[in-house]
Amino acid sequence: MASYTVRVVLVDGEWDDYEKLHGAMAKHGFKKTIVSDDGTEYDLPPAEYNLVNSALKRSEVLERAKIAAATTQLKYQVLVTESAGRTWYNLTKTKP
Repeated sequence: MASYTVRVVLVDGEWDDYEKLHGAMAKHGFKKTIVSDDGTEYDLPPAEYNLVNSALKRSEVLERAKIAAATTQLKYQVLVTESAGRTWYNLTKTKP
């Protein structure tokens, strides 16, 4: 099972466009948070998504992200990175 970090940028997108994107990404299993080894959940930077323990291939993750991004009807850019492990600094703890 793989974990992925996905970045989606909406060209000329505004806050409302990203809100629509967040909902569409969530429907495809993407989260806006990441969980540390101790179980603490953190918010990802804007336009970043997390997909964990997936049996999908990178190309399939890309297709799901593209389907979600297309719902905004804006031009978009997508980057999918398969993770062998992640480390971060100064992310905000997710509020309950």
